[in-house]
Amino acid sequence: MRDILPPESGFWEYVEQEARHCFYSYGYKEIRTPLVEPTELFARGVGTDTDIVTKEMYTWEDRDKSSLTLRPEATASVIRAYIEHRLDQRPGVKKFYYIGPMFRRERPQKGRYRQFYQIGAEAIGSESPTVDAEVIEMLVSLLDRLRVSGYTLLLNSVGDKECRPRYIARLREELKKVRSQLCEDCQRRSETNPLRVLDCKVPEDQAIISGLPTIADSLCDPCRTHFEKLQGYLRERNIPYTLHPRMVRGLDYYTRTAFEFVHGSLGAQNSLLGGGRYDGLSEDLGGPPAPGIGFSIGEDRLVLTLPEAKNEIMGIGAAYYSSPPPVYIAWMGEAAGRRAAEIARSMRNIGNPIELATDDAKLKKSLETASKMGASYVLIIGDRELQETGYLLRNMKTGEQRHVDEKELYELYKHRRELRLGTLSQDILKEKME
Repeated sequence: MRDILPPESGFWEYVEQEARHCFYSYGYKEIRTPLVEPTELFARGVGTDTDIVTKEMYTWEDRDKSSLTLRPEATASVIRAYIEHRLDQRPGVKKFYYIGPMFRRERPQKGRYRQFYQIGAEAIGSESPTVDAEVIEMLVSLLDRLRVSGYTLLLNSVGDKECRPRYIARLREELKKVRSQLCEDCQRRSETNPLRVLDCKVPEDQAIISGLPTIADSLCDPCRTHFEKLQGYLRERNIPYTLHPRMVRGLDYYTRTAFEFVHGSLGAQNSLLGGGRYDGLSEDLGGPPAPGIGFSIGEDRLVLTLPEAKNEIMGIGAAYYSSPPPVYIAWMGEAAGRRAAEIARSMRNIGNPIELATDDAKLKKSLETASKMGASYVLIIGDRELQETGYLLRNMKTGEQRHVDEKELYELYKHRRELRLGTLSQDILKEKME
């Protein structure tokens, strides 16, 4: 686990705000579920033989002897909330997004931590492939907003409760022939859950796995039609994809559509985000029929891909969030302190970061503090400034000082706010600051 400190945390904030804006434009609303759920929710939802449940969950016995677990993923929790609050009574497709921490005791890998962060969304209430296409389109839109390039969309269908059992039976028979050559985990999975063998990451097993039959040959007509329609909708949207017939994802609840976005900068474990359909999950958890599709983005891994975006994303928006406060207000005397607090409050109320001196200090000490904090300007307020019509604004880079009145201050900070919202160019800001 790790701490995320400024200025990096400011960059994370930028990424999350872009995600919120993108999801909002597609009609998604935020849902916040507890970090802790009954263990049974994940055992039933995610699958008792998945690595998540058998190896990775943080689980403990509560005082009443019930078993609790830190959430390893969010889809099961969202569906639990959907059932508990009767959200099926609302009209249309129910669209939710979430941003927050998850917990898995995974082996250390690039961009993987045991407390990690996911950005995800769920669309519940329709089995139409048009919803699948729109979800993938929304992801492409988000990656475009973040200037992420060089990714590949992998696509597959994992069938449904009608055709998948036939494929699993066939797969189990084929695995019997090579069982002794597989890793210990896959030897166990070949009996308990053969699909999990296809998700194995052990390099020595890959040649064997590549020779196993794929589910594409076993799809029933409805699943095949659904998958073909989805591919057609993606082509209409000019979204390129690569068929990956052995991709099954790591969770048992997936049905039909399964997808991943992979990126070369992430190393061998190169999955950036993934998702798919889970049309039977609500029923498995005791709820009404609720076909749905969702995805989760590993935010830790997403951030690793963003330096490739060069100055486009590290410019106006991200620079604002990761920069020091632009103005430090220094004051001398009780009356000046009261006035400084009023100015700071007014400027903060229009959405700008201000650092206010905590006590009545000598000007030299205040300037030293502002310099160490990286402030661009110091607004100086003393008895003389209170008696005159303006305040002294010092440029910490050049050392130049000039008098400004409250109207000029307001205009300056209004433009800084426009910069934060992405409606003002840096050239205009520079002109206003000068």
